[in-house]
Amino acid sequence: MNEINIGMVGYKFMGKAHSNAYRALPMFFPESIKPNMTMICGRNEKAVAAAAQQFGWKEYSSDWKDLLSRDDIDLVDINAPSNAHKDIAVAAAEAGKHLYCEKPLALTLDDAREMLEAAEKAGVKHMVGFNYRFTPAIMLAKKLIDEGRLGDIHHFRAWFLQDWIVDPNFPLVWRLQQEIAGSGSHGDLNAHLIDLAHYLVGDISEVVGMSETFIKERPLPNESGGLSATSGHAAEKGPVTVDDATLFLARFANGALGSFEATRFATGHRSTNSFEINGSKGSVIFDFERMNELQVYFTDDKDDVQGFRRVMATDPPHAYSDAWWPAGHPLGYEHTFTHAFVEFLAALQEDRQPVPNFSDGVKCQQVLEAVELSVKERKWIDVSSL
Repeated sequence: MNEINIGMVGYKFMGKAHSNAYRALPMFFPESIKPNMTMICGRNEKAVAAAAQQFGWKEYSSDWKDLLSRDDIDLVDINAPSNAHKDIAVAAAEAGKHLYCEKPLALTLDDAREMLEAAEKAGVKHMVGFNYRFTPAIMLAKKLIDEGRLGDIHHFRAWFLQDWIVDPNFPLVWRLQQEIAGSGSHGDLNAHLIDLAHYLVGDISEVVGMSETFIKERPLPNESGGLSATSGHAAEKGPVTVDDATLFLARFANGALGSFEATRFATGHRSTNSFEINGSKGSVIFDFERMNELQVYFTDDKDDVQGFRRVMATDPPHAYSDAWWPAGHPLGYEHTFTHAFVEFLAALQEDRQPVPNFSDGVKCQQVLEAVELSVKERKWIDVSSL
């Protein structure tokens, strides 16, 4: 296989990010399968037509079912709102299309499991959009852990902090409505942290959490985009039905302890996505605002030079870095999507499932719902019980 034809559902924030990644692939990863941007879909025909022209798609449609009837579409990329994921993925799998789906995989654990079952039954390749895994500095942290250079892992603490809805007059966008988004900061932000915890440390066995919705009602929007919206001064209000912030503690199956914090009310934090891992032989600290760096500490350094050191993960020995710029030239958020699609297309060439796939999406959803149950019942929840 030298080329693959892609049909994409979604054209806003993630639609632009995915389109940019497809366009970069042939230039920087010429040995990869070439992605052909065949058709983009969205409900608003005028808006999706404009997106097709801007992003570089050959055709557009206002009905995602058009993708399923076409023999020339090989892969369906789903980055529509979360409530659309299951129906599109199940139908696309039944039509024999490979699947890439944004996170969280579905509104509920049952829906996520149904999506995985449909993909496995159809024998198609499937991947979930945990793009942060493909940050070279995070992949360096994974390498240090896998090689035992941090020793036994004792702690994983992570936080994803934003502040884009602190204003009580910010409109009621779809991300604040449970029936569309599933949850708020928990499913949007904690999902990434949970997946990184699974990737770096291992399975989570039990959780206990708390959450809060600080602003209960918001103005209805006149129009909205990915993370922006407008409303009139005297706009009618509607209820916010998701969490503004969710924090939880976790025990890992390997004995490590974890803490997780996701909030959209951390004033001054536009998008602070960070974690620290402490092991018996060393530690690492990562902050996505400085995504090319990993802070590394080893206990066996001599006493007079012990301390965290800054490692720039932009040299050729680091994952994906040799495909881009000379050493020391930084990468950005957009590169993580390109790297994710490199993995997906490599999996097609090698006839294997890409990683992370729908199984990882289900595992993440299981933790998300265990935390939600813990918040409701105010007690520790065994993740395997769900």
